[in-house]
Amino acid sequence: MDVKLCTWKIIDLMKETSLALKVDAYIEDFSGEVKSRLIKLRDLIKEKVPEVEEGISYGMPSYRLNGKALVYFAGYKNHIGFYATPTGHQKFSTKLKKYKQGKGSVQFPLDQELPLDLIGEIVIFRKNENLHKTKN
Repeated sequence: MDVKLCTWKIIDLMKETSLALKVDAYIEDFSGEVKSRLIKLRDLIKEKVPEVEEGISYGMPSYRLNGKALVYFAGYKNHIGFYATPTGHQKFSTKLKKYKQGKGSVQFPLDQELPLDLIGEIVIFRKNENLHKTKN
């Protein structure tokens, strides 16, 4: 293998590891139910989109595919914020209507079950939307 190519692969791996460690640190700042739900969200996103690029953006865990935003999430005292950009929320507006929302955000209260199946659907929708944009 070309030494130059090998060096770039090592640099890329180091960047990915560094970004994942930042998400680890973000999640570690929480405890109890918030931390547990953040871990579940992270695992779900990585399960649905194994090739996802993980990092921190806007002060919260962010997930990108082919360099384009996919979803974000954040922990709060009484809820988990989930950000699938406006299109992810528009597409699932009927299923999300029972939750407090903003233009591109939804709040999942800690006193209610985290809707992992719905979140998984949204993540897959965003993945497909992202891949379609990349092809065009």
